[in-house]
Amino acid sequence: MTKRLLVALLTGVTLLVGTLIGAAPAPAAGAHDIPPEFGTDWHDPLTAAPPVPRPDTKSCTITVAQAQFRDFTPHRGRYTPPDGCGDDWSKVVLRLDGKVKGRQYDRLGHLRLGGVEILRTSTPQPSPDGIEWSVEKDVTRYRDTLRGTQDVELLIGNVVNDTYTGVIDVTVTLTFYEGTAPRADTPDRVLTLAEGTTGGTTLTTPRNSERVVAEVYATGSGGGCEEYWYLTVPTAAPYSCRTEKGPYREVRVTVDGKLAGIAAPFPTVWTGGWSNPFLWYVVPGPRALDVKPIQYDLTPFAGLLNDGRPHRVEVSVAGVPEGQSGWSTPVNVLVWQDAGSRKVTGGLTTHRAGDLTGSSTYSPGSPGSPGPRHRVDTEGGHRLTVSGYVDTSHGRVTTTVTRALAHTSVHRWSDDESTDVLDGTWTDRETVTTDGRGPAVTTRTHRTYLVDGTTTLGAGDRLRTVLTLGDRATVTRARGGKVTGWSRLDDTYTGDATYTVNVPREERQGVATTTERYRLHGSDGCHDRTVTSVQGVLTEDRRRC
Repeated sequence: MTKRLLVALLTGVTLLVGTLIGAAPAPAAGAHDIPPEFGTDWHDPLTAAPPVPRPDTKSCTITVAQAQFRDFTPHRGRYTPPDGCGDDWSKVVLRLDGKVKGRQYDRLGHLRLGGVEILRTSTPQPSPDGIEWSVEKDVTRYRDTLRGTQDVELLIGNVVNDTYTGVIDVTVTLTFYEGTAPRADTPDRVLTLAEGTTGGTTLTTPRNSERVVAEVYATGSGGGCEEYWYLTVPTAAPYSCRTEKGPYREVRVTVDGKLAGIAAPFPTVWTGGWSNPFLWYVVPGPRALDVKPIQYDLTPFAGLLNDGRPHRVEVSVAGVPEGQSGWSTPVNVLVWQDAGSRKVTGGLTTHRAGDLTGSSTYSPGSPGSPGPRHRVDTEGGHRLTVSGYVDTSHGRVTTTVTRALAHTSVHRWSDDESTDVLDGTWTDRETVTTDGRGPAVTTRTHRTYLVDGTTTLGAGDRLRTVLTLGDRATVTRARGGKVTGWSRLDDTYTGDATYTVNVPREERQGVATTTERYRLHGSDGCHDRTVTSVQGVLTEDRRRC
């Protein structure tokens, strides 16, 4: 949170959830079992997210990678599809099991098969005695990649020395369940972008593509200001992280230079974030250990992409200063093909890109006034509508995508940044309508991300962070104007942690209460779970559905 403190102190469109951390919840402790402060060991990391649903069919499990990370050398291997489970699976579940002990930063990692990124993750920070954790993810949509032999690259970049002793030990498995997955959920091809002959990246799709979706694993990371992009301020303000335009960020996709997709990035807080690792030792923030890709429906461009030639497809992050690094944006492209046609033609009929609106305004307070006297108010927004058609073996299909982004935040801080406060909201509204044979099908997705936090450095060098994070989304699906399915997600994290800075680790006297409530309701069922930890002890694990 406080940048001067961060540098010095960091130890370190469906709603079907595909992550499970800490798969077997332990019994909650009673009040008499809670220590007065953190010790050398605490409960293994876990979240309140639901497990990946699994079919009751024959399954096969294989190990994809097993490695220990001490530096930034990737583990490389070879993946071969499993014997005895066919090649058309109803579900494929990835599981990463990790362990680490000692002292270590949070680290960012990825798993790629044949160049396709199927997992982006970060790591929890360990206790001196050691922790274990797991992440599960539904990777059925990468079935095309999983059907063939592929090169494997697994990397969790790490540094091990006399101070940071934690070696990260991970094993990744895939479990394949016999059966057939719904075609609507699993593409026929999974493509990656290629380096263009004149710079940039290119995409060549099959000539009978009828639906095209890009997914971007966008993360601001690396320890610099872009890791905390939502806290940056305009260059005129006296703050340790300044950019030309302030904190507004937008992840964009272009096709041949034309804006094709916009999205609000999720304000991920990694497990060393906001100057206070005690917030995350047991309950990480939403998405921290399983980074969800941003999805863009590029089907309006399918008719243009289907000409058999490479097209320039590029991803950028608006708001990042020119030439400044700090963002990673690996891209997969999911393609559904028309089995009844060798070539699908079409065209782009509508392209309306609104102007990027908003501002980031600095307001200085009176010198010597108590509390945070500096203030930056930010608002921003953008809107894009694209429509196109493809002439398929089952008739002409028109797809219209509208996306509207909005961001507001108030950032306040004191002269020395010993008090730092942020209240921010991001909304990302998307409507996709497909109109062809039969009634039109419309999917509306309304995403809202929330950050509300305060960090203060008080008497005795006691640093306190109080923080709320929200990941919310509502999805409705309608056919001919009649709702056929819906879901509502509310994943809320709250934390309050205090410790002493500028002392050896064993003298920090850290205390923390952290809670996550994960609610997912909809036409497919209900999940409602709350987990709470105090001083690293699990005190609540409650299920309401």
